[in-house]
Amino acid sequence: MSDCLFCGIVAGDVPATIVSQTPRTVAFADINPQAPVHVLVVPRAHHANLAELIDSPEEDLLREVLAHATEVAQSCGVADGHRIVFNTGPEGGQTVEHVHAHVLGGRQMTWPPG
Repeated sequence: MSDCLFCGIVAGDVPATIVSQTPRTVAFADINPQAPVHVLVVPRAHHANLAELIDSPEEDLLREVLAHATEVAQSCGVADGHRIVFNTGPEGGQTVEHVHAHVLGGRQMTWPPG
């Protein structure tokens, strides 16, 4: 999708601090971190939200996003205490319409979240 910020990052057209990549996912640092570790994991293919990703014909893509998020938590040193969050829709806090998992850690996570 040509006007999607995250598609631009995946394509290399928009600068980002890439943490790691797989053939179908990309992880990069959030530009407005809410925790000492705040990395976004996105599928390379554009899916607007979690529901679209679940309905995708791309087999196991959600599993790959979650596996990559878990690997990011391990590589960033927060495997023993982190949160993986998907925001969906404006009322759910989603600001970019490209599904993404937030990997948050490095501080005590409070409950309930915001």
